[in-house]
This record gives sequence, structure tokens and C-alpha cells, in this order.
Amino acid sequence: MILWFGKKKQADALKAAGAAMASPELSAEELAAKEAEAARIAAEKEEIERKVAEANRAWEERQAREAAEAATEAERAKAEAELKLLADRREAERLRAEHEAAARAALEAEANNPGFITKLGTGLSRSSMRLTEGLAALGRRKLDDETLEELEDLLITSDLGAKVAARVTKHLSKERFDREISEAEIREALASEITDVLKPREKIVDFSDGPRPRIVLFVGVNGSGKTTTIGKIASKLQEQGAKALLVAGDTFRAAAIEQLTVWGERAGIPVMSKPTGADAAGLVYEAIEKAREDDLDLVLIDTAGRLQNKSELMAELEKVVRVIRKLDPAAPHDVILVLDATVGQNALSQVEAFRETAGVTGLVMTKLDGTAKGGVLVAIAEAYDLPIHFIGIGEKAEDLRPFSAEAFSKALVGLGA
Repeated sequence: MILWFGKKKQADALKAAGAAMASPELSAEELAAKEAEAARIAAEKEEIERKVAEANRAWEERQAREAAEAATEAERAKAEAELKLLADRREAERLRAEHEAAARAALEAEANNPGFITKLGTGLSRSSMRLTEGLAALGRRKLDDETLEELEDLLITSDLGAKVAARVTKHLSKERFDREISEAEIREALASEITDVLKPREKIVDFSDGPRPRIVLFVGVNGSGKTTTIGKIASKLQEQGAKALLVAGDTFRAAAIEQLTVWGERAGIPVMSKPTGADAAGLVYEAIEKAREDDLDLVLIDTAGRLQNKSELMAELEKVVRVIRKLDPAAPHDVILVLDATVGQNALSQVEAFRETAGVTGLVMTKLDGTAKGGVLVAIAEAYDLPIHFIGIGEKAEDLRPFSAEAFSKALVGLGA
């Protein structure tokens, strides 16, 4: 019996014997055929490698081309988006400019309405009378140093202020010194000078502009007409379709809360209030949050009347402003100081005090129909770079009108429309 490893040993021997046999020599034809076959195989391999390289290169070129096309398309899309955004912005600016121009034209037409100018002239008659009587005495006189001094004194006593008086007399002396001048010429020149002082302060406020809700704070001393002014403005805004909230922030006076509530009911605008003696700052905070929840356009805030020399009351006003800024750091967006024309030169100190405390952004002057001190508005315009938004010459809502420098100047010197 032959074991398996015997077979393996026999196979290994035969293999070794075969390896030891000399390889047969090939003929020339066989060698040529073998070389040709090897060359063919090498050529085929080279051709395959060439085609693979070409395919790889074509793929890479396609990838690069597609990437470039994608980048170009992205740049084009980005450029188109930027151009569209620019076009949209320009269109929005155009529409906004048209809206502002239309609103300004409407307000200017209201401010320069002949009927209102006539009423303004009547309302300012007490202020213009003092000037008129004084100017009549200066008419048909030579404009010498003595006449100019009398004119300057007249302007100062008419509450226009020393700076305005000096400016007017200086201008007149430069053009007409030592010449005879009539009362009408003095009035025309005076109206022109006053218009030049007031014109830079003439600013029609568009409450529809800016953030929503736009927060407007009204400040001023007791009896200046804040609450009535807010009510009149609310009536105008309601007619224009604004969604507003009135805030009875004068929590010290029950009468102020009632008065604002009456105006709100007339205008169809809600009024938010709290019992007399409540914390005004807390009420204002709740009102602004409610306006945000209800998506309102405006929050018009009445504040307690306070004397500018009462530090504790002014400190409370500062607190109201701080609370507003906790909700909106940019607010209040408007701080409108309501001035009573009957206080005359004292209005200047009020402007200074409230500007420091509340950051006044604009002015309203009321009660011009009941005083001979309407000229103080000119002194204020000369002293402070603050816009004058409205003037009031009566109790009705239509008696509060946008301020027109030219109309006011003419009415003040008795020139009428």
C-alpha cells in the first residue's frame, strides 16, 4: 500500500526532473510571432491606457466646465438679484417720495388755506396790533439811527427777541439807511425777515413714516394744551385711516383722563388709562405692549403737566422716557413740546428745560388767538434748532394746523393773506 506522502515525493521528483530538462529552442518564425504577440499586447495595453486617460481628461474637463458654468450662473443670478433689489429699493423710494410729496402738498395746502390764513390773521390780531401801531408811528420817516433804535425796541417789546430785532434792523439799515421808508415797506421787510428766521423750522410731520408702532410723547407745563392738542391730532389721524392708541399718562388729574377719553370717543380711537394716582410709567409700558400685540400704527402719550422748575416732576418724566426705551431703544420717536403762547418769553425757559429732560424733537404752539405775545415763536425759532409742527388758534380740531412760516409771518405783521 502506497501512502499519500509517497505520492507527493514521487511528484516532486518528476517536477525537479522536468525543470532540469533544457528548454527547446524556438525557430525564427516562432520568435517573431512571439515578439509580434508581445508587441500587440503592449499596443493594446497602451491604447487602453490612452483611452482611459482621454476619458479621465474629458471627465475632468466636463467637471471643470460645469463648475465654471455653475459659478457663472450663480454670479448672474446674484447680479440679477442685486439689480432687482436695487430696482425695488428705487421703486420704494420713488413711491415713498411721491407719498411724502402728496402728504406735504396736502398739509401745505391746509396750512396755507386762505380761510385759515384769514383766521390766523384774526387770531394773531392782538400780537400784530402792537406791531401795527408801532410801525404806523415809524412810517414816512427817514431810516436813521434814531428810527432804527425805535424799531428795534418795538420788536423786542413785541416778544420777537433781541436777536431777531437786531437782525431785522441791521438788514434794513444795510439796504435803506438814511432813506424815507413807509409803514407798508417796513411791514414787507419785517415779514420777509421773520420768514427767513422761521422757514428752517417749518417741518410738516408725517406720522405714517418710521417704525410701527410710532411712539409719540407729548410734554409741557400745566395748562399748555397738551391733552387738547393730542385730541386734535388724533382726530386728523383717524380721518386718514391711522390705527392709533391714546394713552392718558396724566394720571395726576382725573379731568385730563376724562378729557382725553372724550377726544378718543369723538375720533373713534381707543384710550388706555388707569385710576388717578396710578404709576404713569407702568401704564405707558402696558400701552406700548398692547399696541404691538394689536399691530397699531401709533401710540400717542399724554403726560402730566409739570413746571420746568419742579425737579421731582421732571424726574418722573425722565422715568417715563427710560421705561419707553426698555421696549424700544430708539423710542420715543417723537417728543413734542406743547407751548402756550400766552406765557411769552417764559416759553424759552420751558423749551430749554424739556429739551434737557425729555429730548424734545418738535414744537406745537397753542392759544395764539388769545394773546399779544405770539411773536415769541420767532424768538424760539431763532434760539433753538427745533422743528415747529403745528400752531393752534382755537378750540376746534380744525383750528390746529401745520405750521407755515410765510403765513405766520404775514399774519404777525398784519399783512393778512
